[in-house]
Amino acid sequence: MAKKKPPTKPVESEAAGEAARPPAPADAPYVVLARKYRPSTFADLIGQDAMVTTLRNAFATDRIAQGYMLTGVRGVGKTTTARILSRALNYEAEGFDKPTFDMPAFGRHCAEIMEGRHPDVLEIDAASNTGVDNIRDIIDSARYRPLVARTKVYLIDEVHMLSKGAFNALLKTLEEPPPHVKFIFATTEVRKVPLTVLSRCQRFDLRRVEVPALIAHFKRIVANEGARADDEALALIARAAEGSVRDGLSLLDQALAMGAGVVELARVRDMLGLADRGRIFDLLEKLMSGAVAEALEALASLHRDGAAPAQVLADLAEAVHITTRAKTLGAAAAGEGLPGEERRRAASLAGRLSVPILARAWQMLLKGLEEMTQAPDQAAAAEMVLIRIAYTADLPAPAEIIDALGGARPAAVKPGPERAPPVPVGAAAGTEADEAEEEEDEAEPTDAAAGAGLPVLGSFAEVVAHAGERREAKLKVHLEEHVSLVRFDPAGSIELHLLPGAPRELANELREKLNAWTGRRWMVALSRTPGERPLGEVARERKAAEMRAAAEHPAVAAVLQQFPEAQITDVRPLPGTSGDDTGTG
Repeated sequence: MAKKKPPTKPVESEAAGEAARPPAPADAPYVVLARKYRPSTFADLIGQDAMVTTLRNAFATDRIAQGYMLTGVRGVGKTTTARILSRALNYEAEGFDKPTFDMPAFGRHCAEIMEGRHPDVLEIDAASNTGVDNIRDIIDSARYRPLVARTKVYLIDEVHMLSKGAFNALLKTLEEPPPHVKFIFATTEVRKVPLTVLSRCQRFDLRRVEVPALIAHFKRIVANEGARADDEALALIARAAEGSVRDGLSLLDQALAMGAGVVELARVRDMLGLADRGRIFDLLEKLMSGAVAEALEALASLHRDGAAPAQVLADLAEAVHITTRAKTLGAAAAGEGLPGEERRRAASLAGRLSVPILARAWQMLLKGLEEMTQAPDQAAAAEMVLIRIAYTADLPAPAEIIDALGGARPAAVKPGPERAPPVPVGAAAGTEADEAEEEEDEAEPTDAAAGAGLPVLGSFAEVVAHAGERREAKLKVHLEEHVSLVRFDPAGSIELHLLPGAPRELANELREKLNAWTGRRWMVALSRTPGERPLGEVARERKAAEMRAAAEHPAVAAVLQQFPEAQITDVRPLPGTSGDDTGTG
């Protein structure tokens, strides 16, 4: 019969919300942050409020189940929660003689349970104990009362690794265990656990910890360690942890070692092998403006600095996702833990790009990431992906192409009375009736736009003039001086050739403006061959011709003769008068 150990004096708590631990020896080896700051009470758990509330009420009402199933991704606290639960079931201290949820200090069994070496809290790795014989040993030992504690706890980690026979052997004992036995299971693959086992347990799904909660947790740890860390660096580590507290603490530990107690953003990026987010947004802007050469040079620069091509594409996909959220939900909802500069860049891009274009870029990046796994040269594969995105950035969405080609979608059809079939009174009459119907159909969008008070733009010159009326001075100058009109269709299609000085995103910007101004969709495409001369050049030549004609007018010539230093600076028509081509005034 084993002798019971004498009760040890509880250690008082050193900080609110965290149970105190026995002091470590002065010559103790270094303990990584993930173990040093491992939670020891339910209050220390972060991001698992639903589970903590349920267990608190269960302990308060003495409704403690015989089995618990803890599931979740790596590093969210499954094993830690199991140990805290085992500690609460066996908590013994002065004034505490029953299972206790709130444990102000370490009790008699707490240290051994949290370190995984208590004789009555048996931690079993199902990955290496998968057979029926192992479960039979558990069943046989469960009949005996615990040695020193109140409850015998079987903590089976990675329980989904057990064989089918082992699960079946466990069912009876799990459903009706002895009163002194509790089972706690932990798994990352709950779908592989038989339903007969799940139905005998209370299941808790541990959530991924959100980025703001991780950042606050890291800040407390950095302060306790007497170190210093940039907020943006901690946010980057929190995002890289993907909701796993253990992964985040391991990265923070590595960053502290790398910076000798100082965690800086640049060093964290180098440590994670990530590209600078500002350079990623620069690359995305070059792609969306169609600057292929500049985009490839930016990719090569990132590759030279150590960023993997696949990681660059993944970062681009994340930037597209952030921009799309900023476009649809606003800059404030672009993403968790984003620095202000990244929010500003995302909002700026969102203002110039449409959702169909962003969605197309997202699909192409995902396809490119899939292709890179099969490509012999990842750098070459990444370049091909960027070239495809750059050359399709200015292409309209399929719906815009259908509208520009005259196709009508059901939502855009204007309801009207049914037409009776034409009376066949002759071929000529039938032709005239058909032409009249076609003219009436073509006039419907214009009439609808006019009825709604929206502008009807019948020529490219009217588009430029309307841009001036909308106080879009920069856009007006680009349309007058830096584009050549190839084709204009009042139905909603424009084809332009960009001249030197025109921004690459001009087509996208003009399309977005026209859609907003006219209330219908426009297609603005780019051509490689020039068309008409720029409107500004034509206007300047026309003005010069008018000034020469005015100088040859007899009356004006007489005035210039009397005043040799006088010059003609402008020619303006008088209001309410028509042009006079007689030359007599």
